Amino acid sequence: MLQGDVPPNQTIYINNLNEKIKKEELKKSLYAVFSQFGRIVDIVASKTLKLRGQAWVVFDDVTSATNAMRQMQDFPFYDKSMRIQYAKAKSDAIAKADGTYVPKERRKKQEERAEKRRKEQHADGHGASHPASYGGSATQFPPKPAVPEAPALPNSILFVQNLPHEANSMMLQMLFQQFPGFKEVRMVEAKPGIAFVEYGDEMQATTALSALQNFKITPQNPMQITYAKK
Repeated sequence: MLQGDVPPNQTIYINNLNEKIKKEELKKSLYAVFSQFGRIVDIVASKTLKLRGQAWVVFDDVTSATNAMRQMQDFPFYDKSMRIQYAKAKSDAIAKADGTYVPKERRKKQEERAEKRRKEQHADGHGASHPASYGGSATQFPPKPAVPEAPALPNSILFVQNLPHEANSMMLQMLFQQFPGFKEVRMVEAKPGIAFVEYGDEMQATTALSALQNFKITPQNPMQITYAKK
């Protein structure tokens, strides 16, 4: 189907993906790259012969899908340029082909239950017994990752904290290379959850820091970015 035949909707279809990437790693990496544009409802990928090299990312709204499609068109992803267009709104044919088909009414209830569970887990994780107490005293919240009281002076290397265990160099590279001057990512194997990202100069590093501060690779892990100490 030609792009002109598909009306704008909340689902984008991606092809020309690297077929050697494992399904779960592919889905996590797609989430890492596309969650910056809006809330992702679902990511569909399959390693079957018919569907490999393709994926569908379902956003909560059309605006998010449109921004993602425009900004990530031809983005280098695992050494191949992504080709993106609107999908046929989470087509039932696609869902049946990959085994995830759920009737619309049931799917809506599942999403509502999942959203409710996420909110409850979020509240529990912050020590709140009731949503109304979310804005209570600071003692209810778990300690945040340590941030130096006297931050390092601006420079070309960023220090990234609070990364989820599943984060890897490729995920971080795909996030940070969107900004000019990107050089490399250095992860610290002995200390999971942190990484260093180097840019060509201080201004380029500052641009990336401002854009990705608190970016969530997973819903529970907003990245904490500062300048690295030299």
